[in-house]
Amino acid sequence: MRIVLKSFSYLFHPLFIPIGGTISYFLVTTKYNSLEQQSGNILPIFILTVIIPIIFFFILKNLGLMSSIFAPTIKERKYPLYISIILYLMILYKVIPQNYINELYFFFVGLVVASVTILILLFFNFKASVHLLGMGSLLMYIIALSIHFEVNITFAIAILTMCTGLVTTSRLYMKAHTKVELSTGLFIGVLSQLFMLKYWL
Repeated sequence: MRIVLKSFSYLFHPLFIPIGGTISYFLVTTKYNSLEQQSGNILPIFILTVIIPIIFFFILKNLGLMSSIFAPTIKERKYPLYISIILYLMILYKVIPQNYINELYFFFVGLVVASVTILILLFFNFKASVHLLGMGSLLMYIIALSIHFEVNITFAIAILTMCTGLVTTSRLYMKAHTKVELSTGLFIGVLSQLFMLKYWL
């Protein structure tokens, strides 16, 4: 049971949320997007949000600044958040403007807002869940895409909702967070995307 629950923490690690949202957009959108435009967004976003953070993790681990990819302590959690915010801003200024996609642009603006909020809370010694921030952001974004493009993806939304519950259970089972920390992370993720809807929905 422990292995199954722990696997959800890995499968839905915050690292995979940006690329998950990007791929979701191209799967759901009814707009025409050339293969060049899709690869021009997916590939650099994958490199910037998955590959580079993993490289930084190994560097930080070798320097003794991080002990685990889950960053268990408040001090450890600050480093990946700094890196994530910088990389998200690079995507906003360098990647998306070349193939400007309004819906995708504000998805990343929402991620920046949520990440900065989580970072600020760390300075008050409050460790909100980044896992739930990611799940909440992705879930709200996919619901909004469904409404925006009038596409019925109820099954996908139901599966993601169930996965959000399993990730929550996983984090509780591993004693990585309290219920309040998990609820706060989810709330920040959902709310940050909700605030962005007025700019593209």
